[in-house]
Amino acid sequence: MKLSQYGYDFSPEMLARYPTENRDDSRLLVLHRDTGKIEHKIFKDIIDHFEQDDVFIYNNTKVFPARLYGNKEKTGAEIEIFLLRELNRDLRLWDVLVDPARKIRIGNKLYFGDDDLLVAEVIDNTTSRGRTLRFLFDGDYDQFKQTLYRMGETPLPKWVREKVEESDRERYQTIYAKHEGAVAAPTAGLHFSKHLLKRLEIKGVKTAEITLHVGLGSFRTVDVDDLTKHKMDSEQIVIEQQAAHEVNLAKEAMRRVCAIGTTVMRTIESSVSTEGRLKPIEGWTNKFIVSPYEFKVADSMVSNLHLPFSTQLMMVAAFGGHDRVMNAYKVAREEGYRFGTYGDAMLIL
Repeated sequence: MKLSQYGYDFSPEMLARYPTENRDDSRLLVLHRDTGKIEHKIFKDIIDHFEQDDVFIYNNTKVFPARLYGNKEKTGAEIEIFLLRELNRDLRLWDVLVDPARKIRIGNKLYFGDDDLLVAEVIDNTTSRGRTLRFLFDGDYDQFKQTLYRMGETPLPKWVREKVEESDRERYQTIYAKHEGAVAAPTAGLHFSKHLLKRLEIKGVKTAEITLHVGLGSFRTVDVDDLTKHKMDSEQIVIEQQAAHEVNLAKEAMRRVCAIGTTVMRTIESSVSTEGRLKPIEGWTNKFIVSPYEFKVADSMVSNLHLPFSTQLMMVAAFGGHDRVMNAYKVAREEGYRFGTYGDAMLIL
């Protein structure tokens, strides 16, 4: 498959700038991959497609306030820092993205907050835009982390909206988020409300939780037309024994297993036996899923409507069938579905 096969007619007006008032009131396009049939529903109707002992797999990662604004020493130039990954807790080393990167050199100091409450020193250039910072902070680790997060901003993608609002702290987070470490939300999960989860529980639909701490690797631009040459950045994943057991029970009983989002699908496909059984893991994945690919765990999935040429769209097309998924996106555009992070959802059965 070539990169050029994942383009479609797109305009910025298709993007959702805000979420629906109620999480489960977003629209749901249902695609039946065996026939190509398309149905138009509301997200809360997803319950009608599942029965007792089916399993939903959720990504319980939690987004942290990863965006900081500061100033460079001497010149006072405004600098934006995007926290990617904590490298060393004791030394307070972080991998970050810097904007504008061209103004930052090793040895530069950056100042954040009123009265320069946080100071960081650039100690390494890791990529063309990335840097490694050592934060200089007079206090213990918990105080440092509290200060860092208090000063940080919710990392809502800027193509959604330039200005982050207070409501984004809650809405750019799934209601089942538990383990902090993501710089972007697993957006398919944003549609689930407490009420919908309770209804699914009452119906007997089971839950399995995994963790993938979403990094910017999932959103990095693909810059090669030959997709065999694209490399994904590694992201941290955890599948505990209980989650693997719940999923494998469902598969043995021929029940439906639904991956809630592309991050879940990447995680479960990164730790699977030759017999198609999910295996516990605590590690990293750089798995890139694109057609042709044989999926081994889930037989259904929920996904948002992704941007053209994105790795998420490539995975969804691999699962639902390239032509049928691209046709579903065409129908979604014609029907006025909202695309992107805060947009509507798609269920592939």
